[in-house]
Amino acid sequence: MTALLGFDPATTAAVGRAVDALAGRRIAVLTGAGVSTDSGIPDYRGKGAPTRTPMTVQQFLGSEEARRRYWIGSHLGWRTFAASQPNGGHAALAELEATGVATGVITQNVDGLHVRAGSRRVVELHGTMRRVFCTRCGQVFDRRDLAARVEHENPWITVPDSVDLGPDGDVLPSSSDGFIVPTCSVCTGMLKPDVVFFGEFIPTEKFHEAEQLVRSSDALLVAGSSLVVNSGIRLVERARRRKLPVVIVNRGQTRADAKATVKIDAGTTEVLQQLSRALGALG
Repeated sequence: MTALLGFDPATTAAVGRAVDALAGRRIAVLTGAGVSTDSGIPDYRGKGAPTRTPMTVQQFLGSEEARRRYWIGSHLGWRTFAASQPNGGHAALAELEATGVATGVITQNVDGLHVRAGSRRVVELHGTMRRVFCTRCGQVFDRRDLAARVEHENPWITVPDSVDLGPDGDVLPSSSDGFIVPTCSVCTGMLKPDVVFFGEFIPTEKFHEAEQLVRSSDALLVAGSSLVVNSGIRLVERARRRKLPVVIVNRGQTRADAKATVKIDAGTTEVLQQLSRALGALG
């Protein structure tokens, strides 16, 4: 393969091997935070990422003070998080699906950028920040509407134009004193974002949907995930048991490097764009 613009010879060769492994196959795609870093959303484990201790579901459900810290931090980051735009990697995956090469995207991200990029079959393993639900009555709310309520009930809050955004769209607040935690407008119950917190299990039906997507495909492409989270490595194992090619695109090591058919140690945006061009042309 001719040297690709911006790629060193080793990366160019790895992309060529990936194209050979994936050509003529229907591809399931699994993505992690690394796919969204070029959209301005940091990841948890990437090189240079600051150490962050995410809130667990036990903390959130068991402590009013923890919920207060969570909601003010989440609100301070929401505007920037929601304004993030899909990047070229998201667009490349949507194009692979539109041309019939990709069967869909399984994502560990909660930013909704695959949907906004045009991907139609998206399994959001860890949920989405676009929705909030009541843990008592089950009522679902649009996050934009909730943000308006928070600002109405806490008029003293000033959301800065520039924030140090966290991977889940949150900001570490300097103080949560005086913040009024939003409650369900139907029953006054506790509200929770529709995401899987640390310490919480992925809904069984959601994981089965992801398994089905892998089962209906002929290869698995992993992009931007270190595969530290068990759900990701389990899907890789499902693919390996069926002897499917597994291609991994990620900066730095992953838990499945030794099991991959091809590992590309590079940024996801440029590699996914190249794979989309090559595989689309072959398809």
